[in-house]
Amino acid sequence: MSILQASGLSYAVDGKPLVVDAGFSLEPGELTALIGPNGSGKTTLLRLALGLLQAEAGSASIDGEPVARLSPVERARKIAYLPQARPLVWPQPVRDVVSLGRFAYGAALGRLSAGDEAAVSHAIGACQLDGFEERAADTLSGGELARVHLARALAAETPLVIADEPVAALDPRYQHQTMRLFASMAQGGHGVLTVVHDLDLALRYANRVLWMHEGRIVADGTPEDTFTSERLRRVFGIQAEISRNGASFRLDILGPA
Repeated sequence: MSILQASGLSYAVDGKPLVVDAGFSLEPGELTALIGPNGSGKTTLLRLALGLLQAEAGSASIDGEPVARLSPVERARKIAYLPQARPLVWPQPVRDVVSLGRFAYGAALGRLSAGDEAAVSHAIGACQLDGFEERAADTLSGGELARVHLARALAAETPLVIADEPVAALDPRYQHQTMRLFASMAQGGHGVLTVVHDLDLALRYANRVLWMHEGRIVADGTPEDTFTSERLRRVFGIQAEISRNGASFRLDILGPA
């Protein structure tokens, strides 16, 4: 059964359509990349699917339950959502920020159960934040803070993780480390949906790709099936070539179409 199912979602602002008749499903064991140019509706689609925006048409459900019927706590126990904007205004220690991922289970700072502590420690290690536990979060670089927020999402240990541009502030090493972590989670039975702008990362790590263009999902399938020179030209306006060497793909972007 799908963890998250969306069908016919539509949304407009001041008469301008942002998402049009969009539908998809997320399955356990899949790492799905959501790609598309700026302004194509990716973030709006995620918020609609999670019930954070009220759709003008269409529906979405989590584990078969309409998102509108789920309380924030119920939703947080099923899906860890890492939004694109992640403000942090308090000088909290890194461990406390990561511990926020356990609040849906009744945890409180300073009163974590053994299971909560284990989840927080595992998330810190997975995001290579060992040694940062007592650092004040407001002293971190943008990339370090991005990894802290990712660890907070992972600490929730939900069946599904949805991350909106989680690698945007990271250097190449941590971009690949994050995508490898997502791939490992998917192999372990979790569902992962991540918005990425680096097409090479989507091509290398995702086993499924959703393509958005002008508010619509225009392709949904494996990287092998959906990455074509014609689609890259039509969706991103670029001239590109796709080649394959064994099980690996190579994307060469030649320039604007």
